[in-house]
Amino acid sequence: MRRLLAASGRCAPATRAHHGLFARAIQILAPPEPVSLHKLSAPDCGIVELRLERPVVKNAINWEAMRLLRSVVEKVEADDTVKVVLVTSSVPGVFCAGADLKALSIPTIAVIEGAALGGGLELALSCDLRICGENATLGLPETELAIIPGAGGTQRLPRIVGSSRAKEMIFTGRRCNAAEAVMMGLANYCVPAGEAHEKALELAREITQKGPLGIRMAKKAIDQGTQAADMPSALAVEGECYEQLLHTEDRLEGLAAFAERRKPVYSGK
Repeated sequence: MRRLLAASGRCAPATRAHHGLFARAIQILAPPEPVSLHKLSAPDCGIVELRLERPVVKNAINWEAMRLLRSVVEKVEADDTVKVVLVTSSVPGVFCAGADLKALSIPTIAVIEGAALGGGLELALSCDLRICGENATLGLPETELAIIPGAGGTQRLPRIVGSSRAKEMIFTGRRCNAAEAVMMGLANYCVPAGEAHEKALELAREITQKGPLGIRMAKKAIDQGTQAADMPSALAVEGECYEQLLHTEDRLEGLAAFAERRKPVYSGK
């Protein structure tokens, strides 16, 4: 870098070509952001991709990545035009080799190709849906290092697959493949390797056609209701979420579209 700076300083007079070359060199030398956000264009408006981009360390989550992940979550949550988030990897064959996406009020879908171990699986567990390529490997191997999953794994895994299965996976550190993950309810779909992104996009497209306020309230009712102390408390959460939708413009639009036998056009209001 110093040599490059010195060389640029000796160039006199500087030309636009030299400046352009220097800028490109700096861009090449600068490391890419470990987490990036990409909005999809029509016809997939409302869908954004949160990409993990740390190829050298196979998307391992460090403090910088966590900081950027939190920043991205806050940015998405503040954007009313976003309806679904796909969490994916730009690193071939790796989802994440171990931020909490539960903070988002909209659906999140983990796109898993390759390894999702430790913190990587914990990130996927914080998503609402998980789509795996058949080459995926999932596990929480922390006990092999005499520690435990510390980013939600001991709490989220049993809520998804049940206490007994979660204990087996964590006690033994055993990995499972995509087909096993679907059988135990850890993943929603297992598709041919390389096709997880397309399947996730298919689901996201279905979701974006529904009323966005209804989707948000459905997620809130499920997430908060399953944490309630008993069924009456859970039903009270559902009732509150339902009540918030009764006087919305989207509900009226849905009723009108049904009566007129046309596709509804929701505004999110």
